[in-house]
Amino acid sequence: MTQPNCRFCSPETAAAFPAHVTTRGAADLVGPITTGRLSQAFLLPTAVFLLWLLMASQSPGAAETVGRTEYAVTVSRSTYDQDDWKPVVEALVRKYGAKVIVYDKAVAEVLEELRRQFPKHSCFVARPTEANRQFVAEVHQLTRRLDDDSYTDTRWGILTGYDAANALRIARYDAPLVVRKTAAGTEIALECCEQGLWYDELVKGKMVRRQPGGEVEQLRGPDDTTSALVDTLNKYQADLFVTSGHATERDWQIGFRYRNGRFQCAKGRLYGLDTQGARHPIDSPNAKVYMPVGNCLMGHIDGLEAMALAWLNSAGVTQMLGYTVSTWYGYGGWGCLDYFVEQPGRYTFSEAFFANQHALVHRLGEPGTSAEDRRGLEFDRDVVAFYGDPAWQARMAPGKLAYEQVLTVENQVYTFEIRPNLGEKSFAAVNTNGSQRGGRPFVHFLDRRIKNVQIIDGKDLKPVITDDFILVPRPPRCDPNRPYRVVFHADRME
Repeated sequence: MTQPNCRFCSPETAAAFPAHVTTRGAADLVGPITTGRLSQAFLLPTAVFLLWLLMASQSPGAAETVGRTEYAVTVSRSTYDQDDWKPVVEALVRKYGAKVIVYDKAVAEVLEELRRQFPKHSCFVARPTEANRQFVAEVHQLTRRLDDDSYTDTRWGILTGYDAANALRIARYDAPLVVRKTAAGTEIALECCEQGLWYDELVKGKMVRRQPGGEVEQLRGPDDTTSALVDTLNKYQADLFVTSGHATERDWQIGFRYRNGRFQCAKGRLYGLDTQGARHPIDSPNAKVYMPVGNCLMGHIDGLEAMALAWLNSAGVTQMLGYTVSTWYGYGGWGCLDYFVEQPGRYTFSEAFFANQHALVHRLGEPGTSAEDRRGLEFDRDVVAFYGDPAWQARMAPGKLAYEQVLTVENQVYTFEIRPNLGEKSFAAVNTNGSQRGGRPFVHFLDRRIKNVQIIDGKDLKPVITDDFILVPRPPRCDPNRPYRVVFHADRME
């Protein structure tokens, strides 16, 4: 079910939202891309996944996996000086042994200190009045400037909330999340999920479900899915919620091609409003990830009545992404499904978000990218927000993978291999619902930064090797009889 991104917005409509206008020019940010930074996309067999879960769940929680010198907290002085917001920063310092960077007026002031620290994770604590679309764009731009390549140099998140208490809950939360239950208001690849259900925004009454251990099956659902979707949060307690279709900062319109209800908010609380005018309060405290991959404006915080704040405050959302503008191209949103849902267990949600960002920047720098695609990629580059603690670990339960990614290191020689599992179909798109789906490059994150990269084998695959990830363009077809291997020598950064 391939469909336009918002199905409503055009490039001309979206042009009314100027968040990307202040982006530095493409030539400044893209430039020649060869070697320079690597990402963690290896296969997680069940045994390895369980070992990760066991280790991550030990006191003091997931913070132990991050490293006590690899997390920076950036905050404005006006926020840090507030008695109710300072504990948010202090919670992150205790959780990760983080270093605090305070700025006076503009977040760009912290550039030199971020370059000096060069942290793996950077958390930008911001009050709702600060976390607007301009701030999101500035964080995108800032975090690509820590070294001389074109890619994001530190995995960042903007930690905010409806109020300081909401932000503090997110900052303190450290139990890793295994996504076992998935719910959506748009088509998703349920074959990649342990269990879940989705309601079609295009076809009235269409519902698709997968029960644990079962096959994906199509069922008849209600014509008005408002109450049913509220129940996926309140009763089913989904770990992951995915939406698309038209939205604003004040609502999500559930149906697109037929009359349906909507989600709205008031005073930081979400509720469903069905077609009969009945209100269905949402109270879903379990920690979860929210992916409004195709929604306009769901990530734009333009005041306390913004939907993003209500998701964080009343729906248990601990990490989320969201467009801060009207979306028409879709690469920055929909592609996160390619990495997170459709490669189950391989990436954390944060890693999936930044893998897709790396893929976007890489495609923007390719000489064969068309003028129209370049326009869309430049538009998307700085307008998708990531909210939450970037080091918190949420990962899909392990599932079937179309290919394996394996990285081995011996005597400073790194060998990265792609091993097809589905023969010639291994590199095909898993799901095509939405916009700009499929074709994403292979991305693998390193646990330690590297330097002095020298490629030994696999140059024909055109790898991009940076200090903390390796990216290999995905061939349009898979030849299961040839090796997909990159071998290189590199020194570890101290």
